[in-house]
Amino acid sequence: MAGQQTAETVALQALAWLAGNEDLLPVFLNASGASVDDLREGALRPEFLGSVLDFLLMDDAWIIAFCTEAGLPYEAPMRARAGLPGGEAVHWT
Repeated sequence: MAGQQTAETVALQALAWLAGNEDLLPVFLNASGASVDDLREGALRPEFLGSVLDFLLMDDAWIIAFCTEAGLPYEAPMRARAGLPGGEAVHWT
């Protein structure tokens, strides 16, 4: 599990990558209900950054593209997600 500061850094990198992806950004905005203006404010909130990683983690191709461009290992987004609010492992027992 990544520390929150490291997790936020990876999530901010993911947000920047997403904002620069003209094909995928509208998909994220539609799925999240966020506007382009919300991205700046959301970048300051760990919960929003978690939603960025949740979105990215929905598709292996997106993870691979992001991590390749960012020079990160492919497991970095999942580890970062675990370090942000709402990313804790759920134990049902």
